[in-house]
Amino acid sequence: MRLVTFSDAQGRRVGVHDPASDTIVDLAAGTRLPRDMNAFIALGKNGLSRARRAVRSGEGRIPTATVKLHAPIPRPAKNILCVGKNYYDHAQEFHSSGVDASGKEAVPEVPVIFTKWPNSVIGPGEPIPSANDYTDSTDYEGELAVVIGEGGRNLSRKDAYDHVYGYTIINDVSARTLQNRHRQWFLGKSPDGYCPMGPCIVTADEVKDVSELQLVTRVNGELRQSAFVSQLIFDIPALIETLSRVMTLEPGDLVSTGTCAGVGIGFDPPKYLKKGDVVAVTIEPIGTLENPVA
Repeated sequence: MRLVTFSDAQGRRVGVHDPASDTIVDLAAGTRLPRDMNAFIALGKNGLSRARRAVRSGEGRIPTATVKLHAPIPRPAKNILCVGKNYYDHAQEFHSSGVDASGKEAVPEVPVIFTKWPNSVIGPGEPIPSANDYTDSTDYEGELAVVIGEGGRNLSRKDAYDHVYGYTIINDVSARTLQNRHRQWFLGKSPDGYCPMGPCIVTADEVKDVSELQLVTRVNGELRQSAFVSQLIFDIPALIETLSRVMTLEPGDLVSTGTCAGVGIGFDPPKYLKKGDVVAVTIEPIGTLENPVA
């Protein structure tokens, strides 16, 4: 299923997008399902079963064009967990950029983990507020993000996918000068509006082999990034195992898996985002996350 958060005159709530008819099944219509995605994910398999019944009933369908889509999880309960330098080509590209302050080695020996502030999340179509980067060094990073379902501690690699609820797209927008100046990446990654997310969460059962998914990023229609998830240095099971060894993962937690080569800082001179640009990140079957730059 393609889970979305949407709003109209009746407020914001959770739905299922049907691409065949381009309609949204309103899960709050005639059901007691939560209107908030975090609460819905917490229901686990029970919530998904009830959602499937609602889709089969055919009731509560709304044309997608008549509603506003938000980030699937508009307000994460915690910081978004992110992974730096997790594609070989980007690790080399970033290490050579002069911005990397994470260590001497280009390719990390263990996952480089940082986080983004929940206030940074915006939805598809919402403008990226580049003025929030007072250093004028705003860059893009298209990424596949994992949504955690059943949580826990000390989750093993072999069981990791049992804890994946679904997948979405994140644009890890970054203020490069801040990222370098403050050494620890948090400030450069967390300006308000610097985490576009969406357009939906595709549930894990819809993705047969996540490693076969292709990430493509375009700026103003120009191809900038293209890679397959199979090219990750540390794959999704490795990331879940690494994180859960030190913290309890919970339903709705987000793990953004890293970006590939082709980011703005990798060009000479750098191709930073400017007002009027449009960034589009595509990963099928999730769709395209597109945001203008304001």
